[in-house]
Amino acid sequence: MKLSVIIVNYNVEYFLEQCILSVLEASKGLDVDIYMVDNASVDGSVKMVKEKFPSVIVVDNKENLGFSKANNQAMRMSQAEYVLLLNPDTVIEEDTLEKCIT
Repeated sequence: MKLSVIIVNYNVEYFLEQCILSVLEASKGLDVDIYMVDNASVDGSVKMVKEKFPSVIVVDNKENLGFSKANNQAMRMSQAEYVLLLNPDTVIEEDTLEKCIT
């Protein structure tokens, strides 16, 4: 894997969906994987990601570990050369990921 995109989520299902949609669009034709680390959300975020985005690797924490620890969880799992950390309320441009790895 060339690039791992890591998104830490806590109860922002709507924004998370928009973020993942933008990452998927920007990752077309690229060697990218997406990790979503959830910090014990109760808004249905995990269910939504699992149902709508089966290619996203979900880490479903049962307690809120905080932003840094959640990012570190996914970074330890990643085998990518590069890692991009995104907040779930981020929508990226179509060429963002290509610019990150070239």
